[in-house]
Amino acid sequence: MKAMLDNQVAIITGAARGIGAATARLFAQEGAQVVVNDLDAATLAGVVDEIKANGGVALAVPGGVTEAAFPEQLIKAAIDAFGKINILVNNAGYTWDAMIHKMTDEQWQAMLDVHATAPFRMIRAVAPYMRDVAKAEIQEQGAPREPRCIVNISSTSGLHGNIGQANYAMGKLGIVGLTKTVAKEWGPLGIRCNAVAFGFVDTRLTQSKAQGASIQIGEKAVALGIPEATRETAATRSPLGRPATPEEAASGILLMASPLASYITGHTLEVTGGAGI
Repeated sequence: MKAMLDNQVAIITGAARGIGAATARLFAQEGAQVVVNDLDAATLAGVVDEIKANGGVALAVPGGVTEAAFPEQLIKAAIDAFGKINILVNNAGYTWDAMIHKMTDEQWQAMLDVHATAPFRMIRAVAPYMRDVAKAEIQEQGAPREPRCIVNISSTSGLHGNIGQANYAMGKLGIVGLTKTVAKEWGPLGIRCNAVAFGFVDTRLTQSKAQGASIQIGEKAVALGIPEATRETAATRSPLGRPATPEEAASGILLMASPLASYITGHTLEVTGGAGI
């Protein structure tokens, strides 16, 4: 049986841990050559080693997606290695929570930079290798030769709001508007663009704050996690009564990148275990 992503090249940002790493492993299992990115070079290398050990093909390109020049560097690395790009997954991100009346301009802007501006720059950088190539193929033979799509990662915090996450919610709702716009602009070229909005997924962003996890952004260590009481409440909001695993979350991304979604574009898939219904 042919793998769903056989002979496709996929870029996945934020792929050293959690949903991104699970997506990279799953895409590789389904036949994709994966180009993975993250700030954490050492952990990212471990993901690549695991994929290769299981017979897959992977390339690590560490770096920060919020750096203005980095998206083009990442795209170039993928093209130099594999010659084409079929799938772009804009997954990189983190949380920097505060109540609105205590939120700083730095916190506000950081979330817009990583959750909205970085995906925009990635899409702009990939345009010559998706949009322009597809356009040339259509002019030459009447149709694109290969499938191409973009999957942007959103959140139910963006769709419905969330206490302490005005900045994150703004970025994650903005990516939905960007998704719909790309779907309309690039759809005539056969390129799909969808979003996946996650609810409660068990990652370091949603673990208990008491564990003391953090992410290093420049010279600042940003604390990650949520209060334990919030974790317990979040789990009960889903009819399934539990958070998703990163692997279950990755399956939602695979669905939207796969041939099973060949006539779906401009859509936001909610992967929430039924929360909010």
